[in-house]
Amino acid sequence: MEIQGTIKLIGETKEYGSNGFRKRELVVTTQEQYPQDILVEFVQDKCDVLNGYNLGTTVKVGINLRGREWANQNTGEVKYFNTIQGWRIETVQGEDAIAPPAAPADDEDLPF
Repeated sequence: MEIQGTIKLIGETKEYGSNGFRKRELVVTTQEQYPQDILVEFVQDKCDVLNGYNLGTTVKVGINLRGREWANQNTGEVKYFNTIQGWRIETVQGEDAIAPPAAPADDEDLPF
């Protein structure tokens, strides 16, 4: 899967636990009628693919959807969590770049 949008935030690489698990977050704002800020996580060696990208750059991001189940040991309550994990990013230029959404039509412009 892919998402396309403008880079809003590039987080620093963070390490978790004693085994050196690494994670870096990217927020991409889609360019549609109702823009969405999408959080994409890059993990381990994929953290480095964000190097060299800047805020405001229009990009296409290759993503995988991940889901997992979690059960509370005390209550037995089960919850489900989803993440969007990135694995590729590329700059979008020229005609492939996203055009801003069209302005909504005024009632005066309608032919009836």
